[in-house]
Amino acid sequence: MILKVGDKVPVFSAKDVRGNVFESQSIIGEKPVVIYFYPKDDTAICTAQACGFRDSYQDFQDLGAEVIGISSDGQQSHQEFSTKHNLPFILLSDEDQKIKNQFGISSRFFGILSARVTFVVDKDGVVQMVFNSIFGKNHIIKALEKVKELTK
Repeated sequence: MILKVGDKVPVFSAKDVRGNVFESQSIIGEKPVVIYFYPKDDTAICTAQACGFRDSYQDFQDLGAEVIGISSDGQQSHQEFSTKHNLPFILLSDEDQKIKNQFGISSRFFGILSARVTFVVDKDGVVQMVFNSIFGKNHIIKALEKVKELTK
């Protein structure tokens, strides 16, 4: 069952683009966080979505929020994707799909591709928005609106 508004975000850890272990509790519960799950590095919609978050990253930062992108691609793929597109936010590798499962995200398209889901989490680590759409650009707009609402 997918996490819903009012649920606490589970504790998780994963490798970032540099191969370092990221611990969720280092950020979640400290500030608002946008966590977005996407299917695959360097595909058209996923790249547009990542670049949209990149282009709006300063807006999220100005509101005191962090952005975390998660897919099942490996650390090396994330490193290349991040470098190629100058992505300033955290990218995490979920190769074993443990984090995806903790968030209750199921696969779509006969289990081949992961769903595209964005969660906005408040400074207390509680989910305040869940947005599920194949259209990557809408995720940035919805997440930024929600973070603005949370930080008023």
